[in-house]
Amino acid sequence: MTNSLTSLLEKALTSRASLIDPKHETAFRLFNGFSEGCPDLVIDIYASTAVVHNYANDPEQGALLVQEAQQFLTTSLPWLRAGIIKTRNGATHEDKCGKILFGTEVDRKIKEHDIWYAINLTLNRDSSLYLDTRNLRKWLLENLKDKSVMNTFAYTGSFGVAARKGGASQVVQIDLSRDFLNLAKDSYTLNGLPIQKGSFIPRDFFEQVGNMKREKKFFDCVIIDPPFFSTTTKGKVDQEHESARLINKVRPLINDGGYLVAINNALFVSGQEYMQTLEALCKDGYLQIREIIPVPEDFTGYNIVGTPITDPAPFNHSTKIAILDVKRK
Repeated sequence: MTNSLTSLLEKALTSRASLIDPKHETAFRLFNGFSEGCPDLVIDIYASTAVVHNYANDPEQGALLVQEAQQFLTTSLPWLRAGIIKTRNGATHEDKCGKILFGTEVDRKIKEHDIWYAINLTLNRDSSLYLDTRNLRKWLLENLKDKSVMNTFAYTGSFGVAARKGGASQVVQIDLSRDFLNLAKDSYTLNGLPIQKGSFIPRDFFEQVGNMKREKKFFDCVIIDPPFFSTTTKGKVDQEHESARLINKVRPLINDGGYLVAINNALFVSGQEYMQTLEALCKDGYLQIREIIPVPEDFTGYNIVGTPITDPAPFNHSTKIAILDVKRK
């Protein structure tokens, strides 16, 4: 594998050459090893920082690939000023969240569709801004002018930032983690957006949705992008078995003529299964699938090798994004 990794990376870089901006401010996936021939390795670029993910079951074996990748990156992308290594099966929390691989000064923001997003690349196992939802952020930027928005499971709030920059009249960001929401506030500051009282709510999804229902709060758009699986004292999130239940939780909060943005990122839920779930929810006539938002090609991968664990069709990736129109009784 190590003999061929460099050639795989060269192919990947050639395919994505147009994504490299002269100022090195944007973010993209440089190499998706799962689909491009080396499932133990993924490389993302955030401005001028490379984030290398070692997915090997045996991290030591993966470390050999990381060494080769580092050599490729420093040679082929001399403008990179830092690299981080995240070891999925690492022994410590720090291994999983990321350590400096090379360089010293790690980027703290990226620009996408002329919007700045604050990032903290070692905040947790992910990199604080998901690159697979770039096209959704563009949709939110372009379609929510003068709309009220609730972004549930907001993480670092990128969807809310996009909506607010697109002229949304109100955005409420809800996440259990105050640290994640603080990064969302940093993004607001970077874009000159006012931080209004009550716009960032560090609370459990089930508790907050219950509060909103009791208070008869309604929104023109609700975004639901839950983690794959989590449990709290208030409820359980299970993307594999219970996505319909989560969607039904937020339906009563959406105004007539509004939008529901529903995302399912469960790898073992096929695209057809998720579509069947959505179509079943639409049978009563109060929801209708408006459109499917594709995942960007740099993220899904070029020069695809092999087949995915489950067929994502009619979506193009296991991150399945649908916009639904909402009618109220």
